[in-house]
Amino acid sequence: MNRTWWKEGVVYQIYPRSFKDSSGNGIGDIYGIIEKLDYIKSLGVNMIWICPIYSSPNDDNGYDISDYRKISEEFGGNKVFDILLDEMHKRDLRLIMDLVANHSSDEHKWFQESKKGESNPYHDYYFWKKGKADTPPNNWLSVFSGSVWEWDTDLNKYYLHSFTKKQPDLNWENPKVREEIYDILNFWFSKGVDGFRMDVISFISKRLDFPSAKEGATLSEMMENIYANGPRIHEFLKEMNKKVLSKYDIVTVGEGPGVNLKTGLKYVDENEKELDMVFHFDHLQIDFGPEGKFDPQPIDFIRFKKVFSDWDSLLRNKGWNSIFLGNHDFSRIVSRFGNDKKYRNESAKLLATLLMTLRGTPYVYQGDEIGMTNVKYPSIEHYDDIETRNAWNEAEEQNKDMDVFLKAIHIQSRDNARTPLQWDASKFAGFSTTKPWIDVNENYNNINVDLQQDNSDSILNYYREIIRIRKNNLTLIYGDFLDLEPSNEQLYIYKRWDLQKTYFIVLNFSDDKVQWDINNFESMRLVISNHKKSVYDKLLDPWEARVYIY
Repeated sequence: MNRTWWKEGVVYQIYPRSFKDSSGNGIGDIYGIIEKLDYIKSLGVNMIWICPIYSSPNDDNGYDISDYRKISEEFGGNKVFDILLDEMHKRDLRLIMDLVANHSSDEHKWFQESKKGESNPYHDYYFWKKGKADTPPNNWLSVFSGSVWEWDTDLNKYYLHSFTKKQPDLNWENPKVREEIYDILNFWFSKGVDGFRMDVISFISKRLDFPSAKEGATLSEMMENIYANGPRIHEFLKEMNKKVLSKYDIVTVGEGPGVNLKTGLKYVDENEKELDMVFHFDHLQIDFGPEGKFDPQPIDFIRFKKVFSDWDSLLRNKGWNSIFLGNHDFSRIVSRFGNDKKYRNESAKLLATLLMTLRGTPYVYQGDEIGMTNVKYPSIEHYDDIETRNAWNEAEEQNKDMDVFLKAIHIQSRDNARTPLQWDASKFAGFSTTKPWIDVNENYNNINVDLQQDNSDSILNYYREIIRIRKNNLTLIYGDFLDLEPSNEQLYIYKRWDLQKTYFIVLNFSDDKVQWDINNFESMRLVISNHKKSVYDKLLDPWEARVYIY
């Protein structure tokens, strides 16, 4: 396995709208990021992934791009972006931008031209299908509810949108579209950008026969069986790598909804020369019920552990994994996988331990380093997320119990991860001097950076220490992995080893005290723990985490 800077580093993800507002308009911006670069650097990370900051009508908070070369003035514009890049590089921090190339905004010049008719050179930049106004070409479901097909009254045609109707899908079958994307990549790489996270990259190749899904198919089934891993996906990625990516010392990570154990390796196999890493969601869809995301079920812990083992085995000596438990599209990790009430401190540290001791590049989402939690807004009016709002409207149409559905939203809404970062206990949590674009979580008085900064027992300082330990130990980066008790319903015990060292990681994922044992226990040395107690105690406290070296 080749050593690289992006395998040995840690990524910090920023959702810029909610990170830090420097201008006092309630919206996070680039100067706010610049202001906090020293804080980010203090965590020990060496890469920052920033969600889209391009010009956008913000139908989906920046994932609907109207100009790929222009930084939104709302965030500060291109000149301020150049300052950010320079300030990051001064601190040896690398910048990963977000490429949204499966779709554009319907306000992009390309789509505006495309709507002018078949004779327009941009018409085939998107997917247009003839049909009747009340009969879509097939039964495909949008990720954000409803049909993927939108009727255009001027052209009397449907256009395809996998997400909102203001996010028409780009036609990668058209070589001109691909060249447009490659030119955009070259534009940013020539500025010094260090990599891209590629949004829903697994969707860019479509099945051109546009087959209807089987009757009653869920969205997850459609994503896995139809939308993702299309017939030309690897051809497109190889072409992009050959024409652009291979010419720079950069990193790429592809978001891969619908990518699974059968299809995942080819995206990141070093011999295939496509992408460096992929985000799969096998572990993040583990609590989805029969009706999808907003039908949350208890997490199957044994299955959860098996996902990590299976993916590690799949990629071993061939490709590289991305290790993440949440991001801007999912709930807060301590609320979802931990106990955000009685054991918030302990379980947040345990999850940090998991992130930093698995094989792969870890991603830390803003606020997780202080144990930020889900938010419980009292009504749908407080929610901004279009996925949540659309799901609510659909549930109302289906006459569902809306009190029950609101509880599901409390658990699963993307807005859980999008509340403003809690910097201190001042009004609006130190995020802004005015009311933010979305309400601050009311627990900001007790959970904020300022409270934890100088507290040696804080979640924040635990993150700093566990990141330091990972970065200084090649065994924890490249070493082999084995789950030692895969059928244990409370404990996650695994080892990481190479010819030099062996680490044992012991994690109690429960509210109970649990007995454990392992051979040669007394000859091991404790490296880090989230509890202050005897290092050889065989009774684990609730949510206790320990890392031993042997």
